[in-house]
Amino acid sequence: MRITSLLLLTFGLVFGNAAYAGDAAAGKAKSATCAACHGADGNSANPMWPKLAGQHIPYLEKQMKDFRDGRRKDPVMAPMAAALSDADIANLAAYFASQKQK
Repeated sequence: MRITSLLLLTFGLVFGNAAYAGDAAAGKAKSATCAACHGADGNSANPMWPKLAGQHIPYLEKQMKDFRDGRRKDPVMAPMAAALSDADIANLAAYFASQKQK
């Protein structure tokens, strides 16, 4: 029983990110609008806007979905996220997560 639990946990940790399998290249192509505030690689030069580079995929996806779906309010981000599909969000998250934070 213990070995089975350990195997299931290991499997979940190794393959659990498959649920977050966005396409980083597609995310980069979609990120032009984001670059105006967050920087081309997600490293904002202005402390007013957060750095997206190197953030965890689930965190990035949740924040973008919350802005898109109105659970998180911001007059700048709400219209930016409004037109994003779940695939767009997964791709953007994959791209920004793959960048090094500076």
